[in-house]
Amino acid sequence: MSAFEYTALDKKGREKKGIVEGDSARLVRQQLREQNLVPLTVTEVKKQAVNEKNNIFVFNQRINTTELALMTRQLATLARAGIPLDEATATVARQSIKPKVKKLLLGVRAKILEGHTLADGLRDYPYIFSEMYCATVAAGEQSGHLDVVLERLADYTEQRQQLQQRLKLALIYPVILTVMSILVVSGLLTYVVPEVVKVFSDTGQQLPFLTTALIAVSDFMQDWFIYLLLAMLACFAVFKKLLQEPVFKKRYHQFLLKIPVLGNLVLGGNSAQFSRTLSILAASGVPILEAMRIAVKVMDNIPMREAVERASQQVSEGSSLSSTLEQSGYFNPMLINLIASGEATGQLEQMLERAAMNQERELETTMAMLMGLLEPLLIVAMGGVVLIIVLAILLPVLDLNQLVK
Repeated sequence: MSAFEYTALDKKGREKKGIVEGDSARLVRQQLREQNLVPLTVTEVKKQAVNEKNNIFVFNQRINTTELALMTRQLATLARAGIPLDEATATVARQSIKPKVKKLLLGVRAKILEGHTLADGLRDYPYIFSEMYCATVAAGEQSGHLDVVLERLADYTEQRQQLQQRLKLALIYPVILTVMSILVVSGLLTYVVPEVVKVFSDTGQQLPFLTTALIAVSDFMQDWFIYLLLAMLACFAVFKKLLQEPVFKKRYHQFLLKIPVLGNLVLGGNSAQFSRTLSILAASGVPILEAMRIAVKVMDNIPMREAVERASQQVSEGSSLSSTLEQSGYFNPMLINLIASGEATGQLEQMLERAAMNQERELETTMAMLMGLLEPLLIVAMGGVVLIIVLAILLPVLDLNQLVK
């Protein structure tokens, strides 16, 4: 039995969409007719998955982190209760109110009914389930502890979602303040300042340097603002295009690591992603070399990724994981020491998890500190710019008063 996505018309001619299960498209059409629906299209979900697997334009089929965490948690609960996977996926699909999630789960269930594993069904949706996710599920199925692995994946997904939410919430105020500051200053320079300063220009008096400079900036904004905006957009487009070139992208990532504060954030973020992914895979029974091969893909920074790939090669030749990571120079001593302790005591999985927690906590602390500093700095900068504009307008008034006296 497979899952089919349909589009049909009801008695009133309104379009209706949904997902049903059936042995064939013909039988699904018959079921729809029995429900007084006129079928327009009936497509097997499994075939859609194959087409979407090779299609990069599948953004409308993605599910967010919250939905993925909830789905994983439900599957883990049902698997722990001993419910077969085909029934578990069908149950979670029925409980879901999101058509995308329902279609996804029924497509995975169809694959399971054909005799494939859950991991094989998940791999048909690479734009939703990462390689780490699929490899962890496969390891859980092979070891017979799928419920424990799914619980661990649910925890990981929920933690990642909470971290993303905290970062987004922390960035909302600075972003709004920055945008409003740029709009206010641009509006003052483009519309307000010219009208005010025009009065002093007509008097023929010699204007202070600050006022003259402000007039020059205002004139430039009036004459060249559109061109400046277009030039910025063009530079951004060229930069995005250059980032598609591997050599330029690597140099850019190396440059990011050299920036004092931003470099620490990049190092911390990539280290946290790597250590967390490696801990999940190792705890699920994935061999360490395979876990490193998968974990390296979650790292965005190319130099760090290449360093881990070299470390993986050295580990395969007999070197310890801690010593190879230490040689790269990208990972902090705390992480290296925890991994070394895990290797010495045979508790690498526990130490990797602790290292991941430390990295994530340090990253959150650094982000909170930077956001705490950024907000007052933006306010001070905005106040300074407004103060300069006000002084540039008031100085001619004061000079004029002195001339009158």
